[in-house]
Amino acid sequence: MQTQATPTPISLDSYIVSTPDTLGGKPRIAGHRIAVTHIKTWRLVWGMTEAEIAATYDLPLASVYAAMAYYFDHKAEIDQRDADDVALIEEIKRLHPSPLEAKLKAMRGE
Repeated sequence: MQTQATPTPISLDSYIVSTPDTLGGKPRIAGHRIAVTHIKTWRLVWGMTEAEIAATYDLPLASVYAAMAYYFDHKAEIDQRDADDVALIEEIKRLHPSPLEAKLKAMRGE
């Protein structure tokens, strides 16, 4: 009788890293300054395939799949951090309006 070996999960650690001094500690592709959230946006918002992302940004295809796996495993925290980043940008825009934007609005009569 054959015994079936229990599969060992493969760790994403060789593909996804997080260091406080790079991208503010956001999880990213090892050896690159490309965050998991960038991969998520290119795939889910822009509709790029994993192969297109890998080719466009010269990444191993496995790292792109690992980034998506990591995203789905940490979806709530990554989505919250993205929302916090957008809120911060909007607050900065509100507190420090663009002089160029004001001039353009004046020229258009807005």
